[in-house]
Amino acid sequence: MEVYQVRVFLEVARYLSFTEAADTLNLTQPAVSAKIKSLESEIGTSLFHRLGRKVQLTEVGQFLYNEGQKLIDLENHLLKTIEEIKQGKLGQLKVGCTTAIAENWLPEVLFHYRQQYPDIQTQCVVFDSAESLHRALTSNQIDLGVSEIDLGDFAEISATAIAPIHYALIVATNHPLTKQKWLSLKELQKQKWVVLPASSANRLVLESRLIELGRSLADFSQMETVDTLSLVRTYLTQGNYVGFASDLEFKSERQSRILTSIPLQEFPLPGNVFLLLPQRLSQSVIPPSDRPSRKSPSLNPIQKFVALVQPAQTSTSELTAASPATEPSVRLRSPSLITRSHQTHHPETITIRIGIQNATIPTVTGGLVIQRLGLLEHFLPRSGRYSSTQYQIQWQDFSLGAPIIQGLQSGQLDVGLLGDYPSLLSATPPSDSPHPVSKTRLVSFVSANPDGSCNAVIVPHESKLQSVEDLRGRVIAVPFSSSAHGMVMRSLQTANLLSDVTIAALDQANLNRPFQHPTKLADGYAHFAPFHAIACQQGKFRYLLDDDLSGLPAFHAVVVSEVLAEQHPEIVIAYLKALQAAQYWCANTSAALPLISRWTQLNAEIIVQLLSSTFQKQQPGRFFSEMTIRPDWIAQHIAQLSLIPGNESLKAIDLNQWVQSDLLQTAKAQL
Repeated sequence: MEVYQVRVFLEVARYLSFTEAADTLNLTQPAVSAKIKSLESEIGTSLFHRLGRKVQLTEVGQFLYNEGQKLIDLENHLLKTIEEIKQGKLGQLKVGCTTAIAENWLPEVLFHYRQQYPDIQTQCVVFDSAESLHRALTSNQIDLGVSEIDLGDFAEISATAIAPIHYALIVATNHPLTKQKWLSLKELQKQKWVVLPASSANRLVLESRLIELGRSLADFSQMETVDTLSLVRTYLTQGNYVGFASDLEFKSERQSRILTSIPLQEFPLPGNVFLLLPQRLSQSVIPPSDRPSRKSPSLNPIQKFVALVQPAQTSTSELTAASPATEPSVRLRSPSLITRSHQTHHPETITIRIGIQNATIPTVTGGLVIQRLGLLEHFLPRSGRYSSTQYQIQWQDFSLGAPIIQGLQSGQLDVGLLGDYPSLLSATPPSDSPHPVSKTRLVSFVSANPDGSCNAVIVPHESKLQSVEDLRGRVIAVPFSSSAHGMVMRSLQTANLLSDVTIAALDQANLNRPFQHPTKLADGYAHFAPFHAIACQQGKFRYLLDDDLSGLPAFHAVVVSEVLAEQHPEIVIAYLKALQAAQYWCANTSAALPLISRWTQLNAEIIVQLLSSTFQKQQPGRFFSEMTIRPDWIAQHIAQLSLIPGNESLKAIDLNQWVQSDLLQTAKAQL
């Protein structure tokens, strides 16, 4: 079967007419008929039903019509590549990039490239906008592109993150704002801004981020647009303006301390420099794990450049095992240009209701940090079925887990942050509930305390109580359905004191700022972190010795409604990406703990005592960031708590069904 025969067949099939096909191919009708007859003879079957002057495709003819174009495309590609080799084009490399990339990132890369491949002629073509770079790449004016903007949402382009890039506010060193170590865009709305044109890369990044957060440049009272970085520099140094820039821009000015950067709350993590390739070429790029030596003669100039700049890929198992402090892939992506073109006039609105406990410090990465930094808005899906979706995120802050449990089970909450005991209660609806109860799924841990020392029993300083045994016949006040409640029941059960100690509810007034004005509520009080630490720091209470005899690891978890997990798993994955990014930020940002102290209005010493990026055995009472689910820990809690009267229903929890770890694995693999 000849390729030309297939070409002739496709034209006849397209028109269902030998005459029109002959005209298109500039052949006679007998010549066309001869080619079709020859092709049918070779494959041994008819391609057309001939009905007088009309023809129709047979089943085989329809198949060949559907698939035959691939053969034509392959022939065209082969001929084009052969011609490029004949003309010497494969010994040249034309790289397109934006101005900031050309001035600061690309020169060193091209230098090393030329050192390794002196026979390959390289050319750097600079574009003043991402749109013009896109056009040049898709029209084959350049071989590949490097940009701060992710153009991967365009079907004809493949984008790969190859290096981090940071964005910040930039001001003159004598500007009053230089005294600030951390700012939010909301605080800067009345400042004088200078920005580059709308098509510039960093302007696109800024505007795209504002769109994610439901804002725009119109929110700022004074905005000057100038054409060049030189003009931006002049406005900054002479006019007391503020600007927005990446760390690729104004390098010399920062080194000479003419300009300085201030971190922005909305840009807490690095973005990316992207390698851009036409899709037709990206398919032939050798995967990093199978990549031969960079100097291999089998690689063409484009593949050699890719081998030089593309980082080695990290496997999913490595991603799962890595801690937030060492996880290089947890980086914010630069927003894509295409996010703005997908909006429709009648978008769908999805409301995401999240129950958090901002005052419970071990859960801050799952609530307060994501909320303050706007991380969930960045990771929410905005393509495919969500291309026209608008999101409404409702953060609901609670003092403890009980109302979060009720919200999840009543369908009023979609996501909840819960300690170990309350998370189990969310999976076991009360038997006396008069209404249908929504099911939940545990999709991730947030933090862990392997030695179980995070909950505590405290007593007034003047109390004569010294141990758990002294509580016999006494009253302990505790927030019901909290992790501290679970700890007290387990500890008393272990000490055979459960029937001899009265457990009373700690009233709502003493939940957030406990024991400021202590009254005789009970002989002792059980609470979860950080509230027992706050009470003891105030000097009126002390810890009861041997207060946790059961020794179970403690944890906080993300629990979602079964409806959300099944109908919108992409949203759950987005939340888990935001959680991982928040934990990475906490572990790698020096200002993180002071900011959390400011946001929560809690003493910085308390924050430092409670939070850690890694577990240290010599530091009891600390929580460390941990997303990996530990079913063995959950099973231990169920085994002990289900023996306590009133908790028998915990035995009915099916961990294989309730714990859903695949969403967390997907989130980690995609970051």
